[in-house]
Amino acid sequence: MSEEITETTESAAPEVTPTSINDLKPKMQLKGTVNRLELYGAFIDLGIGTNALIHISQMGKEHVNRVADVLNVGDEVSVWVDKVDAQRDQVMVTMIPPLDVEWSELDKGQVYGGSVKRLENFGAFIDIGAEREGLVHISELSHNYVKHPSEVLTVGDEVQVQVLGFSKRKRRIDLSIKNLLEKPEGATNEATPEEVHQFEDDIEEDMPTAMELALRQAMGDDMPVRIKKQGGKKKRRRGKRREQQEDILSRTLHAQHNG
Repeated sequence: MSEEITETTESAAPEVTPTSINDLKPKMQLKGTVNRLELYGAFIDLGIGTNALIHISQMGKEHVNRVADVLNVGDEVSVWVDKVDAQRDQVMVTMIPPLDVEWSELDKGQVYGGSVKRLENFGAFIDIGAEREGLVHISELSHNYVKHPSEVLTVGDEVQVQVLGFSKRKRRIDLSIKNLLEKPEGATNEATPEEVHQFEDDIEEDMPTAMELALRQAMGDDMPVRIKKQGGKKKRRRGKRREQQEDILSRTLHAQHNG
């Protein structure tokens, strides 16, 4: 294992009772009392002499139309610290539980504990507490040959994984279990160029394109997010399929515009 690997087991801090703004840290969980409502949010008394602001967008995962629909003056609420500026005496909090692992906190070589969420022919998806589940490609499951992830993993298993790479733009996290295991003498399980190419295709197919999201919005929620490819299709066939989808989208939007 590389000496640069850093063991990381971050999670939202438990509820504490701070005495000043200098005691606050991002993701710290606190209890407070609502003492003022505004159109844009609410002010929370945390007992530190500085009122914290919770913006209306941070009052829940669902859209909130009015602050008064969620909070009232005098309510006791559980919040998490979002941002702290001690010099300006400003605190921003949220009612949305923070992620254990933010994109900005990811780095190659880091080690996380995670839970196996689903298995596919090409690998296993692991929840490490990030916005997106990470993927352990089948070649990164073991130093020995693995025909299918179910041979070594079961949904619900708790595992240790190492970050191989990530892309916030693609919402993708590549992980390895193999890197944290001692390599048996003579073991070989390296991904072939064909497997890596297939892996890239599988990841691409797992995420909807902007065009497909627009198509779903145009046609209603009955339209599946992703039109799954059939095994063995070549790139030129995927390109033709996308051209057909774009044509459908164009005609659908044109019909709605003239309707």
